[in-house]
Amino acid sequence: MSEVFVSYKRENLAAVGRLVEALQAEGVGVWWDQDIAPNAAWEATIETALATAKLVIVAWSPAAVASENVKAEARWARQQGRLLQVFVEDCEPPLFFGERQGVDLARWSGAATDAVFRGVLAAVREGLAPPTAPTTEPSGSPDPPLPLPSKPSIAVMPFANLSGDPEQAYFADGMVEEIVAALSRFKSIFVIGSGSTLSFKGAAIGPREVARSLGVRYVLEGSVRKAGGRVRIAVKLTDAADGAQIWADRFDDTLDDVFALQDNVALTVAGVIEPAVLTAEIRRASKRPTEHMGGYDLYLRAVPLSQSFEAADVFQALDLLDRAVVLDPDFGPALALAAQCHQWVMTFGWSDDPQTHRRRGIDLARRAVDVGGDDANVLAMAANVMSGLDGDLDKAISLADRAMALNPGASRVWLQAAILLLLRGEPNRAIQQLETALRLDPLSPRRAVNRLFIGIARFQESRFAEALAPLKEAVEQVRSPLAIAYLAAVYGHLGQAREARAALARYRERASAPLEKVAFGRREDRRLFLDGIALAEGETPKAADDP
Repeated sequence: MSEVFVSYKRENLAAVGRLVEALQAEGVGVWWDQDIAPNAAWEATIETALATAKLVIVAWSPAAVASENVKAEARWARQQGRLLQVFVEDCEPPLFFGERQGVDLARWSGAATDAVFRGVLAAVREGLAPPTAPTTEPSGSPDPPLPLPSKPSIAVMPFANLSGDPEQAYFADGMVEEIVAALSRFKSIFVIGSGSTLSFKGAAIGPREVARSLGVRYVLEGSVRKAGGRVRIAVKLTDAADGAQIWADRFDDTLDDVFALQDNVALTVAGVIEPAVLTAEIRRASKRPTEHMGGYDLYLRAVPLSQSFEAADVFQALDLLDRAVVLDPDFGPALALAAQCHQWVMTFGWSDDPQTHRRRGIDLARRAVDVGGDDANVLAMAANVMSGLDGDLDKAISLADRAMALNPGASRVWLQAAILLLLRGEPNRAIQQLETALRLDPLSPRRAVNRLFIGIARFQESRFAEALAPLKEAVEQVRSPLAIAYLAAVYGHLGQAREARAALARYRERASAPLEKVAFGRREDRRLFLDGIALAEGETPKAADDP
C-alpha cells in the first residue's frame, strides 16, 4: 500500500487530483479512490488502504464537512496521529478539527513551485519521516520507556469508530475488551489491561509512543464501521520496535447478535495473533548471538527445528530445549515441546534406544502438566504425548478438554484435541475441530500438520480420494514420515502402484520404524492402514481376523 491516503468528496475531484499528481511527481506514494480496480470491493479496499497508510490527508470542503465517511476517516487519522488537513474550498472544519492547523489550497493553481504546495510537501515528508531520538536528554524530558517483559507483550488500542455515529462507540470499546480477554488466556503473551489502553481513546498517539508508555513490543489497532445492519471490523498488528506490520485482516458480519459477533471476532483475532507473535519472536531470536541466550530464546530457536520432521533437526531442538530447561526447570512450553520431540524420535525409529526416549518423554510431559496447569497449549501438547507414549487415552482427552475450557481461541489446542479424537475413532468430529484450528491459524507452519490429520481423518472414513490432496500438501510442506506413510497407504487403496512404491521408498529414507508402529487409531483403523500398505507393496491384504 501507498504511504499517503487521501480522503475527499467527489465534488472536489479536480482539485484533489492536482494535489495527488503533484505529490506523486515528487516521489510520494499516494493512494486515493481513483486507484480502486474495476469490480473490486471498494469498501474493503478503502479500509485496507486507510489502515496501512502512514499519513492521511483530508481535503476539507463544504461537501466533505457534510460527509460522514470523510469525517470518520479524519477522526481515525487524528486518533492515530496521522492527520494532515488541507482546504480545497473555503469552509469551517467539523467540530474538534478547528484546533489543528490546515493548509489552504483553495486558490492553488496546481503549480509544483508554488510556496503553498511546497508547504504541503514539507508537512507530508515530515509526517512520513521515522521518529528520531534526541541526541541529548533535555530537561523535563519524558520518562524513559518501561522495560519489556520477558515474554511477548501486546497492547490493544481503542478501536476507531468509523460509523459516523458517536452512539456506536460502545461497540468499538466492547470489541477491545473482548479481544483483551481472549488474548489474556494465552499464557505465552503479556497483555496490557483494557482499562489502560482505553485511556488513550481520542488521543493522537501512534504505536511507538503507546509501546513506550506501556512497556510493550506489539500494538493491535482496529476500526469499526457500522452501516445499516452490518458491521466491518478492521485490525492490524504492528511491531512497535521497527513499525513493521505483522498481520492485518477484516471481518464483515451482521449485527443480529452483537455479543456473539464480538466473541467470534475476539477469538479469531486472538487465535491468529498468538502464532503471528510467536513467528515474529522466532525471527528475532534467530538474529541474536547464541552464546548469551536465555531459556526463552533457546525455546524459540527450537520451535522451527522441531517442526521440520528431520531427525537431525529434532535432535538439535532437543539439545536447545534441554539447555532451556536447565536455565528454567519450570518452563512449561519447553518441557512440553521436548516431550513431543522424544515422542517423534521413538515413533519414527530415529534412535537405537527408543525406550529411553519413551520414558524421557513421559516424564517431561508430566512435569509440563505440573508446572503449566493453566497454560492451554502446554496441557494439550502434553496430552498428545501421553496418549502416544503412555497409552492413557482417557487421561489425555481429559487434559485436552481442560485445555479447551481454559482457552477456546488457541488453534494448537483444537489441533491436539482433534488428534485424540482420531485415536478414538471419531474422524467426523476431528475434522470439525481441525477446520476450527485452521480458521484460527490459517497461515502458520502448523497448517501442514493440520492438513496431515485431515487426510488421516478422511482415510479413516475410507474416503481415499479425498484424503489424497491434504496428505500430498502435508508431504510437500513438512515431509513428515507419518504423512508419507499414509500417502503410501492411500495410493495402495487407489491402485496407483507406481506412486505407492515411491512413497514407501521415501518413508524408508526418512524413518526406520516398522510401518505397523506408525498405524494410527483403533484396531480397525490400523487394519485399514496396513491393508493400504500391503496393496502398495503389491501384496494381498491379510484377512480381518489375521493377527
